[in-house]
Amino acid sequence: MENVLITGGAGFIGSNFVHYVLAKYPDCKVVVFDKLTYAGNLDNLQDVADDPRYHFVRADICDTELVQQVIQEHEIQSIVNFAADTHVDRSILEPGSFIQTDVYGTHVLLEAIREFGLRRMVHVSTDEVYGSVVEGSSVETDNLLPSSPYSASKAGGDLMCRAYHVTYGVPVVITRGSNNFGPHQYPEKVIPLFITNALDDKPLPLYGDGQNVRDWLYVLDHCEAIDLMWREGWDGEIYNVGSDDELTNLELTEMLLELMGKPRSLIQFVEDRPGHDRRYSLDSTKIHQLGWQPRHDFEEALVGTVRWYTENRWWWEKIKRGEYEGYYQTQYGRRPVVSGSGN
Repeated sequence: MENVLITGGAGFIGSNFVHYVLAKYPDCKVVVFDKLTYAGNLDNLQDVADDPRYHFVRADICDTELVQQVIQEHEIQSIVNFAADTHVDRSILEPGSFIQTDVYGTHVLLEAIREFGLRRMVHVSTDEVYGSVVEGSSVETDNLLPSSPYSASKAGGDLMCRAYHVTYGVPVVITRGSNNFGPHQYPEKVIPLFITNALDDKPLPLYGDGQNVRDWLYVLDHCEAIDLMWREGWDGEIYNVGSDDELTNLELTEMLLELMGKPRSLIQFVEDRPGHDRRYSLDSTKIHQLGWQPRHDFEEALVGTVRWYTENRWWWEKIKRGEYEGYYQTQYGRRPVVSGSGN
């Protein structure tokens, strides 16, 4: 196989991908490059910490010198880029950090690929770059109409990838995934937030009327799609990765409460957030033609996700108690946001 740099590999999707790669490819060396901001958590990788094929570097992808040093020292041949500030609520409060990481950081990685002639980068993006979709589903050639500083920063990173491919021939593939869920997701996102709140019989803060629609993709299905793009995607191309499991946020919330045997009275409707897109929907025909399909049934995966958070209180309780607060304050000047819902 090869030596791969997984940026943002201590986060939710990134850490799941690290586990996936190490399990599937015995000859692959994985170097995780993560700044360890609020959602980067080495607890996500503690079970592979002693694997000789795994190496961790705490660093920022905006650090050009260190990115290039790591690529040289570990003889990196490809990059899978998960590194990003991702939460919409945070982007409304702190847009500057999103632009720095999601746009400039992507530029640094693209320059490194160009400098060292790497085989490929998979740039992991989001369905949110298309903006709200009233009818039908977004295809890869649709205009980008981001509504939040987060989605605008991700769109900027996508466009930087395209520009580097067209101008310099940099080998990069872009994936745009729908809303992910599964183990190790930071409990500010709607599913882990609502599961952990319900476990403690706390209110579930649901934005607006709860009728915003999202397509839910189990994280291991997403990992398989990213793996396919890493191995067989066409350079310069964009691939949507969705599951066609669309639910309103209210439907999702009611399903979680039913699975957990908790009362509907825990739902607390709260004021909607600014720029809250009504619906996302992806047309994933293009990646289906390469052989990828989601393999996990949505409800079964949701049951498994509820079970994981129920059995792993040690992982999320200290996050919600703010035990990492001292470290977070050095990064953001305040404790993590653990509120809201929607994405």
